[in-house]
Amino acid sequence: MLLPLTLLAALTAAPSSAAPPVQLTKVYYDSPGVDRRSNTSLNGEYVTIRNTTRKPIDLEHWAIKDMTGYTYTFGPDAVLGPGKQLTLRTGQGSDTPSTAYWGRRAYVWNNDKDIAYLRDSDGRLIDSCSYNSSRADYRNCL
Repeated sequence: MLLPLTLLAALTAAPSSAAPPVQLTKVYYDSPGVDRRSNTSLNGEYVTIRNTTRKPIDLEHWAIKDMTGYTYTFGPDAVLGPGKQLTLRTGQGSDTPSTAYWGRRAYVWNNDKDIAYLRDSDGRLIDSCSYNSSRADYRNCL
C-alpha cells in the first residue's frame, strides 16, 4: 500500500527542537597574545550567552561551567533582557548589564578542547558548546 506523500513526510520528519531560552553563542578560549595571566589577557577569554525570548530572564543561580568543574554562578542582579547578550569574562572588572566578570586570576578555558555548559537555577542543562581545536582562538556555538 502506498502512502500519500504528505503522510509519508509527516511520518519521517525529524522532531523539531525549539531553541533554548538562553543560548551559548561564543567561547573565546585562547585570549590574544602571550598567556601571562594579566587581567587584560584573562578578560580576553570569555563566553557569550543570548536570551532568545521576548521576555527578560532572571539568571540568579544560573551557572556556566567547564569540563574541569570551574563554575561561575550568576548573582541576584543578573537579568538578561529580551534578545540581549551577556559576555562573561574570566578576569576581574565591574559588572554591567552586558558584561559579567568571573573574578579569576587564572584561565578557565583550555586552549585545545573543552566544553562550556549552561545550567539553570535548578541545575538543568540548558545549552552546551564544545570545541576541539588549537587552530582557532574561539568557537561560534550557533
